Amino acid sequence: MTKNISLLGSTGSIGTQSLDVARLQGYNIKCLTANSRVDVIEQQIREFKPELVCMMNEDSAKELKSKIADTDTKVVCGMDGLIECATYDGADTVLNSVVGMVGLQPTLEAIKAKKTIALANKETLVAGGHLVTNLAKKNGVSILPVDSEHSAIFQAMQGSPNKEAIKKIILTASGGPFFGKTLSELENVTPADALKHPNWDMGAKITIDSATMMNKGLEFIEAKWLFDMPNDDIEIVVHRESVVHSAIVYRDNSMIAQLGVPDMRIPIQYALTYPERVESPVGELSLADYGKLTFFEPDYDTFKCINVCKDAIEKGGLHPAAANGANEESVKLFLAGKIKFTDIAYLNNEAMLRADSKSDFTLDDVLEADRKARDYVLECVD
Repeated sequence: MTKNISLLGSTGSIGTQSLDVARLQGYNIKCLTANSRVDVIEQQIREFKPELVCMMNEDSAKELKSKIADTDTKVVCGMDGLIECATYDGADTVLNSVVGMVGLQPTLEAIKAKKTIALANKETLVAGGHLVTNLAKKNGVSILPVDSEHSAIFQAMQGSPNKEAIKKIILTASGGPFFGKTLSELENVTPADALKHPNWDMGAKITIDSATMMNKGLEFIEAKWLFDMPNDDIEIVVHRESVVHSAIVYRDNSMIAQLGVPDMRIPIQYALTYPERVESPVGELSLADYGKLTFFEPDYDTFKCINVCKDAIEKGGLHPAAANGANEESVKLFLAGKIKFTDIAYLNNEAMLRADSKSDFTLDDVLEADRKARDYVLECVD
């Protein structure tokens, strides 16, 4: 079936791999968005011929307009432009792969416009929580996970007779480049060290999140909202090979897992073709080639970011939004060489603890909690 897709965040790692899938499946790309990478999105425009494109950066939008003046593509900019792409009449599916809190508002607006949501933007559910899930239920909108772990859980659940049959979720983690290191050994790691992920090809921000294991903490929160599971029924396990992407345990203690080579095109394609399965450009997994698969308990004392997220969702309210906002700033500071790797968890936790616990919050409350957390982190460094 032909799909008409609005792809938010087309120049990043998930965005470019999503276009690989769209190219193979012959999908129509109606909208593309990017922050400032004009040269990359220009090439995408010339290949996929979208009707509407948004650049978040105003100067980049002006440059792009000039470069593609010979095409029929309309260029818009900023948050208003991003929302215009998310709600575009010509698109039936919105694949949100932007990085950061900027992804929340367009997701909410896309849900209101009754688009099918293929969600790679973690922050939408981490910060938005019940705002997103309640709105999706109200509008009868499906949220299909693109993250490999949540896609694995979603796939493993397809044979479940009902939610009550599920005992717990097992969320796997690669452990990142620093698995087995002690806290003292992490004191002086550099951004270059942290950007060397053993298994996955990802953008800089998510690669640092994997190194701190903040990524797994965010995914813990995301899993709670996506699958409506109690916190105590979500378990994190380190799996170094990144072959078992996650699993569920049923009431009879049967475990169903989804396995595959670590390639994001598999979960991207499943989100776009669900409930169908089609040929993939990704090679078949050979278990014999791996020989063995290993599993370990996370080191919570060393990778404290997991606890920050667990505490945030336990406290509820605006604590997850604050943890996420603080993390976005602390990762930027680490990449800029302004703080140590081990400062990330400390700053995230301190900002998270200062948030409001009220359960009945609005989008404005979320945005304010995000702003305050970012300001706190920046003030600590200044």
